[in-house]
Amino acid sequence: MAVELVVTAERTLQSHEFAALYAQAQQFYTLQMQILDAHDTERWADTFTEDAVFEGPSPAVPVPARTGLARYERAGAAARRLAGSPLSHWVGMLDVRPRADGSLHTRCSAVAHATPTGGGSRVLYVCVMEDVLVRSRGEWRIAYRRVIRDDLA
Repeated sequence: MAVELVVTAERTLQSHEFAALYAQAQQFYTLQMQILDAHDTERWADTFTEDAVFEGPSPAVPVPARTGLARYERAGAAARRLAGSPLSHWVGMLDVRPRADGSLHTRCSAVAHATPTGGGSRVLYVCVMEDVLVRSRGEWRIAYRRVIRDDLA
């Protein structure tokens, strides 16, 4: 009987620790997408580590470092403003896998949609984001991101 109680207590502690990590990851993505949608490119780039790598369909080659990410996002934000259709992102189906080194491997679905002034929203693309989150300067940051768009896979 005592063994069962110890095992149950350990599992409860583990599940509370995981729940806290999961909530932190959800909050990270909520804030990161809000920053992205507000076109705050420098702040968005700061959600990545200094040596982060961003791999995706656009740009065609992996982008190293936050300065490259900010430049890439700044150009995209300018294009969206010219088109008159603000872009919004929704992230869901988040899977969080803690790693032994303290980092988190995450995988989620992301939907980007545009809403022209006076018009209805339309989905531009659906993708899967795979990230490695690490603690840096007391906050979660992305060390690696891979984006796979459904229409290009």
